[in-house]
Amino acid sequence: MTWTQWPALITWLTLMLLLALAYDVGRARVRFGIRAPATSGNEQFERIFRVQMNTLENAVVFLPALWLAAWYWKPTWASACGAVWLLGRVWYARAYARDPKTRSGGFGLASVAFVALTVGGAVGWVRALLLT
Repeated sequence: MTWTQWPALITWLTLMLLLALAYDVGRARVRFGIRAPATSGNEQFERIFRVQMNTLENAVVFLPALWLAAWYWKPTWASACGAVWLLGRVWYARAYARDPKTRSGGFGLASVAFVALTVGGAVGWVRALLLT
């Protein structure tokens, strides 16, 4: 087993999450009669759309953090943090769609995982720099 297999799995699961959220937006467009390019007009649609956009925005910084942490820290720890990030994003998505006031738990969990990845990658990078 190579060191890349676990972070690759987390990356693939992140892609599946993004695809699922895009699918949810498409279904919501049909269900609530929101024709593209509109992104407003029904509160429930807007929640589902914001979940997709917020998760996409977060994935842009999460994925490099995951791979830097896997490379410079430890792949298993990076992947564990990545799995926690995914769980937090799923929790966030479900909570936000039900009631936006309840989204903070999932957001917080994902944020803690992201910070761990960022710090782990940075510390590992500095150590690698000092050892060369």
